[in-house]
Amino acid sequence: MVFSLDGFGNERRFRAAWDAVQIVRDVHYSLFTFGASDLPYYLILSGDKQDQAVSVTQGEVKITRPMIITPDRASPEFEDFFEDADDENLAQFIMARTASFSNLKFRNQTGSKRLVSDSVEETVAKLSQKLDSEDEDRVAILTAPAPLAGFAVLRYASERIMQSVPDNIQELREKGFLPFN
Repeated sequence: MVFSLDGFGNERRFRAAWDAVQIVRDVHYSLFTFGASDLPYYLILSGDKQDQAVSVTQGEVKITRPMIITPDRASPEFEDFFEDADDENLAQFIMARTASFSNLKFRNQTGSKRLVSDSVEETVAKLSQKLDSEDEDRVAILTAPAPLAGFAVLRYASERIMQSVPDNIQELREKGFLPFN
């Protein structure tokens, strides 16, 4: 999906991409307050109208927090999220204005993509059943239209960070970096 960066419409296009992806199987653990955290996932992509093929890719986002607390002026770094430079520019443009993930480094590592004959829903059900039978509670399942793969992974990583904030603040308090209220 190609987006032009024409100003006002960027937020609408970003919101449309964000809303088109889903985290259908979330995980419920906090990211590390210090150091690096790994977010494993399966990404199920639906084909476009001409190509109805469904693909599955296993991947992992590595989020590295700075070892030294620095001013919030540094921008987050995203590596291997987007195939299209316009999509990456749009995400950087919006994230710089809406989310405070300064100093974080995000690296998306993916395995090979495999095509499946099932629908997106059937693929989600089979993967969920497999992960449940393995008692695997740290692997998410994401779905998206094929052109929005990077946005699906970005949304997953962003939501994990936001949901981890209360636990991270508590840990900072316990280590004496923040006062108790």
